[in-house]
Amino acid sequence: MPLPHLKNTHVIVQHASPDTKRILKALLNAGLKACNPAQAIADTLHLHKNRLQVQDIQYDLTRYDRVICVGAGKASAQMAKALERMLGDRLEGGMVIVPDGHDAPCDKVGIFKAAHPLPDGRGVKATKQLLALTQSLSQRDLLIVLLSGGASSLLCAPSISLTLAAKRRTTQLLLRCGATIHDINIVRKHVSAIKGGQLAQATSATILTLIMSDVLGDDLSTIGSGPTVTDSSTFQDAIDIFQQYSIWSKVPESVQRHLQQGLTTSNQISLKPTRKKSLRNRHIILANNRQALEGVAKSAKLLGLKPFILPYPLQGEAKEIGSILGGFARDLVEFGNPVHRPACFIAGGEPTVTVSGKGQGGRAQECILAAAQELAGLSKVFVAGFGTDGTDGPTDAAGAVVDGRTVQRAKKNGLSIEQALQEHDSYTFFQHIRGHIMTGPTGTNVNDIYLIVAY
Repeated sequence: MPLPHLKNTHVIVQHASPDTKRILKALLNAGLKACNPAQAIADTLHLHKNRLQVQDIQYDLTRYDRVICVGAGKASAQMAKALERMLGDRLEGGMVIVPDGHDAPCDKVGIFKAAHPLPDGRGVKATKQLLALTQSLSQRDLLIVLLSGGASSLLCAPSISLTLAAKRRTTQLLLRCGATIHDINIVRKHVSAIKGGQLAQATSATILTLIMSDVLGDDLSTIGSGPTVTDSSTFQDAIDIFQQYSIWSKVPESVQRHLQQGLTTSNQISLKPTRKKSLRNRHIILANNRQALEGVAKSAKLLGLKPFILPYPLQGEAKEIGSILGGFARDLVEFGNPVHRPACFIAGGEPTVTVSGKGQGGRAQECILAAAQELAGLSKVFVAGFGTDGTDGPTDAAGAVVDGRTVQRAKKNGLSIEQALQEHDSYTFFQHIRGHIMTGPTGTNVNDIYLIVAY
């Protein structure tokens, strides 16, 4: 089988020097290429006649009456397309749910669109259809589940006592309070009819879940809220999360009642762990943030830059992380710490934003904006960050870039970095100084990439 042809994403770097544009485009394209879903499937799955080899697992496809594919997430359409290419007539069909703009042409797998990050009626309808398809399978069928970032919003089947409106309001509260994706997805699992292993409970088929991880540490129960993974969290954990972020009083009464009733019932909705390992239900990580960072590092070497990958992910409040990155940039330029220029400092992560203003932005843009002041006056250095899915928060930008002249450009435009950070309005700030990185949907999703480059 020929490998898929990998095209560079159309990366647009707005206001920046020619050298910055050239270097940044090369680095970001290399990171995206390293976590391309089609390539990841081609590298991980191998078909020999009727035997499908997936790492150390082998599936004899002649033993199955049907091979069906279902899934959800920003990369799931690209994954389905690659799976069709590999399995050919052995794949009977299936369906995946993607956000608007993240579709890809498939011959056998139906592509259904729904809203992200707040679920909508399209997502509910498509998820019910996906569950019905899954429930129709027997022990003589193979179900291949394709998961990537965004699946938690797209696989939307509220618990029977809850409405879509209540779930949307709950999701919105969690997204704005600064909660981590791990905490958000614990709650999602306890207000859902599909998450927390409930998709696996719905079928007797053999299950193979293929995953593009957008969760730091690759926690299977958090990626897509673990629809085929056992869940050790509880209703009390979900309530504790609301209380931790001081939003319990704002949660819809129906959700409060649902979670409190869950404390007193022995009928746990999610699939709980057992000592016995299931051979019927396997999970494979196809690609993650680390692979993207290593792809950037290889490209940096080719550009004559000394790469340094931060050994731990960036987590915490975005503007605080950005200030730290700005300090790293100044240390790199002035002291050669941790590496002398020409250098490329590379980090991955998923900062959070606790929203208090009415501004527009995303975690990568806010993080990079907070780094700008430390760079003032420095030459031939920039700090950039972007979401590998091509979408940073509820905006059309993938991220942003700042350099030693950003502060000066802001003053000329009458802009205040401090005010933009206070109002969480980084998108508007970068719109005025043309500091955005634009890619459109990339077809993948493995967290964010953050760069400090001194050339």
